[in-house]
Amino acid sequence: MTLPEFSQRSLSGALLKLLLAGSMLGGGTVVGQTYPTRPVRIVVPQSAGGSTDLVARPLAHLLGGALGQNFIVENRPGAGSIVGTDAVAKAAPDGYTILAVAASFSINPSLYKQLPFEPVRDFAPITQVSSFPNIMVVPRSLAVNSIAELIAYARARPGQLNYASSGIGTGTHLSMELFKTLTGLDIVHVPYKGGAPAVNALLAGQVQVNLATISTALPYVKSGELRALAVTTGKRWPSVPDLPTLAEAGLANYEYSSWVGLLAPAKTPSAVIDRLWVETNKVARAPEMKRILAHEGAEPVGNSPAEFAAIIQREIVSWRKVVERAGIKAD
Repeated sequence: MTLPEFSQRSLSGALLKLLLAGSMLGGGTVVGQTYPTRPVRIVVPQSAGGSTDLVARPLAHLLGGALGQNFIVENRPGAGSIVGTDAVAKAAPDGYTILAVAASFSINPSLYKQLPFEPVRDFAPITQVSSFPNIMVVPRSLAVNSIAELIAYARARPGQLNYASSGIGTGTHLSMELFKTLTGLDIVHVPYKGGAPAVNALLAGQVQVNLATISTALPYVKSGELRALAVTTGKRWPSVPDLPTLAEAGLANYEYSSWVGLLAPAKTPSAVIDRLWVETNKVARAPEMKRILAHEGAEPVGNSPAEFAAIIQREIVSWRKVVERAGIKAD
């Protein structure tokens, strides 16, 4: 073998090894670029028409257009969202079954002694799609016009006021228990089967207070049937800019946001997670989706998988403290 022949063959072999190594290292990128090649199922672990469903459906439509495959919403309610969530935890980690989940995902670990899944271990966060506040509302017949007046009114009547929630362990329940913890008030909890029945009870005078989701309560605030006192977020909210935050109203340590986010089963390829994050962030900020979110009193978020994971882990810890302090137990 001559020296030129040897050099050429050696170079070809080295180049082949380099290309193979590059393809192995970049394999995740290739997967991410080709995904999806078939329809994707978005499981909503609550009933159709709820706040999570109202975000998931238009999001699925827009993701389908952006990625060239159908994104199909499947409602699997049951056991406080545990049934649908567990189904996704046990699904194949290939990006073709993902979960649209609400803030209750980080509450349930404190309410239930044994879950069929582990929220941190069994899921790969994709992104927090949207965020929205609860708003403190009272009926027009109640003679209070501010948080300070509500606190004074309730303090003078311990155990005489009732507050409604959309059910034990929901955000409307725990956000009010946090309020009670910070104020030391004795207000009785009356759970209902959903946000709409809770607001109807408020309208009927059966209860006097509700920290309702903004989408549920705002129409009645605009019609004058309910009086809004404050929002739960750390900043004033664009759809109700005149409402103070609870922090501004004197509860310096109060902050609560409801949210909707996307999760995938653990071990889903990182390239698929990143593709879903990037595309979800784009469509969540598209004019059509922003209009839909604004109608629900929500704003797009689109944080990274790591940022979303940190929020979930932080909330699991903070809600456990509220649940234990209030002695809340799931039915």
